[in-house]
Amino acid sequence: MSVTTLIERAGLCALHRLDPETAHHLSLRALRCGLVPLPGGPVGSARLATRIGGLALVNPVGLAAGYDKNAVAVPALARAGFGFVEIGAVTPRPQPGNPRPRLFRLAKDGAVINRFGFNNDGAAAVAARLAALPAPPRRVPLGLNLGANKDSADRAADFAAVLATCGAHVDFVTVNVSSPNTERLRDLQGRAALAALLDGVMTARAGLARPVPVFLKIAPDLAEADLADIAEVAMAAGIDAIIATNTTLARDGLTSRHRAETGGLSGQPLFHRSTRVLARLSALTDGRIALIGVGGIASAEDAWQKIRAGASAVQLYTALVYRGLSLVDAITTGLDANLTRAGFASLAEAVGSGRGDWL
Repeated sequence: MSVTTLIERAGLCALHRLDPETAHHLSLRALRCGLVPLPGGPVGSARLATRIGGLALVNPVGLAAGYDKNAVAVPALARAGFGFVEIGAVTPRPQPGNPRPRLFRLAKDGAVINRFGFNNDGAAAVAARLAALPAPPRRVPLGLNLGANKDSADRAADFAAVLATCGAHVDFVTVNVSSPNTERLRDLQGRAALAALLDGVMTARAGLARPVPVFLKIAPDLAEADLADIAEVAMAAGIDAIIATNTTLARDGLTSRHRAETGGLSGQPLFHRSTRVLARLSALTDGRIALIGVGGIASAEDAWQKIRAGASAVQLYTALVYRGLSLVDAITTGLDANLTRAGFASLAEAVGSGRGDWL
């Protein structure tokens, strides 16, 4: 076992003795202070390179939104091996989110429940931090998850407002209408509401000096008809990619003592549900829009299944709580080996090759 692995395991063990939210903040501080061993940049072979919405990714393994909500550790995360990084969610005005405790480890299930409620420093503060970073385009593309204030009179307009404030400083943005922790936010996934919201976002994008790709993040708990509506609206609006999926409200098969906590469930129990949604979206869109697979990825095989179900890239978060950042290298190495075994010359050839297994 390498020294780096020993350091990582010791760090994870220490963090897991703390309250989950305290551990979250300490891990960000350790990254900022250079206390976490990092590979120095994105890892992977040439055949793992892929493109999403015009963005060139060295590898298809990204960091999902929710970890670095306020853009405080971006330089370190860009050296952690990811092919792309997403920060946020960010709302127009600062907000504290829901009362603590609001983050729960379900270690027996390899899962987490959170009910943060878009706690963040607000668009102006985050934009100032982003402006201090090297300007886009970046070798490791940086995305911003757009959110809406809980007490907003016009939540749809909030997404456009955050884009207008921060868009000049990022490589892509994600419209997040799928968090279960802001009351009635998921109502914006309905056909008419979503079309109007995306129209406002695309208008705001057109006003930027450098228009950025726009992604849409959806929930895993959608009915079949709703999923078809979302796919149709997203393609009509010119969305560059769909991220499938956010956290779930389902609690099937959990054994950990925190299983009854309210909030969004992420981690391994979400894998099958989110992958089925991904495969269905792949069938509905048939290559006309890029897909990013999220939900329950804890190994290279999990990521491989997402690729085969139709994803051109994947994102991680919850598994990092239990496995650490070395998981990024393990997944990229494993994906490359899977390409060899399957006889594919590039990642693009593998995308959707096993979609039928999930339909």
